[in-house]
Amino acid sequence: MPLSEYEQRVLEQLERDLGSDAKLGSAMARASRPRGRYVWAGVGVVAGLGIVVTGAVTQLIVVGVAGFAVMLAAAVWALLAPRPVGSRPVASSGGDARRRKADKGFMTRMEERFERRREQGDI
Repeated sequence: MPLSEYEQRVLEQLERDLGSDAKLGSAMARASRPRGRYVWAGVGVVAGLGIVVTGAVTQLIVVGVAGFAVMLAAAVWALLAPRPVGSRPVASSGGDARRRKADKGFMTRMEERFERRREQGDI
């Protein structure tokens, strides 16, 4: 079902607002975690699984628990890796106004914009 003209305008305005959000831009500009860390974590999980299987075959609970701990530690190590921060977007003239706008919060800005439209009779 196609969008109405009003819905298309609102969608375009939301897209523009998301593009001008400094906090969102800096969050999206961050680089992903290094792949090498995921590879080593995968090796750790496979090694831990091998230790768990060894513990099950030998019926030694301590060995199985140690294998599970190795798997869990490898997974947590991969997931909690710090992300390198990418380049921050350069603020154009009026960067202070953009910063203040970003500090307000997305929902607050949307509510203010809705109120302005309602007062102007656009809605």
